[in-house]
Amino acid sequence: MKTIAIFGANRGLGLAMVKHYVQQNYSVIAMVRNPEKATELAELNVKIIQCDAVNQADVQYAVGCLPKDAIVISGMGSFQAQQPVDYIGHRYLIDALEEQEIQRFLMVTSLGCGDSWSMLSDRAKAVFGGAVREKSLAESWLQTSRLAYTIVRPGGLKDGESTGNAEIYQDEEVHGLINRSDVAVITERLLNDDTSIGQIYASVDPTLSY
Repeated sequence: MKTIAIFGANRGLGLAMVKHYVQQNYSVIAMVRNPEKATELAELNVKIIQCDAVNQADVQYAVGCLPKDAIVISGMGSFQAQQPVDYIGHRYLIDALEEQEIQRFLMVTSLGCGDSWSMLSDRAKAVFGGAVREKSLAESWLQTSRLAYTIVRPGGLKDGESTGNAEIYQDEEVHGLINRSDVAVITERLLNDDTSIGQIYASVDPTLSY
């Protein structure tokens, strides 16, 4: 049974990924900043490890608890958060994975990161451009690491059951929405495909509308 460690697991995309991988019978380890608030995770009977991603010692401890063959996914984000984790949290995580020689890592960022910055509207840049720029820095840090990485840039995230219609794209401009549950499905597909190593993918569901 493969071990999947998910950072940012307590809510939103991270929680959706935990639910997906539990349903697929993976051994799931959930990394959360505040275990006392992880009531849904407790109901799923997954292993929970406390980890404040902007505390380097916390990250080093949490990664040190993982088996060497663990697959690590991060859905961490800090839009409107008091302590941004988009760059520094991911930098601590990437460094700790290298130190522990844990290789496979998938990071979920967002449309607009890196070379897709020009795809964001001026309004989007004004509202959450800071977080996107931090995520872009994290992508750069990851791309210059020794990890076997994959980066997924989803569109606007929504709640809801998987539609099965989400698509992945490379080297083309895309816009749109995607359910968090479908992002989870896509991460599994990419992690089981070695050709995704070292690649960046955008992902939206063309059947969803604003």
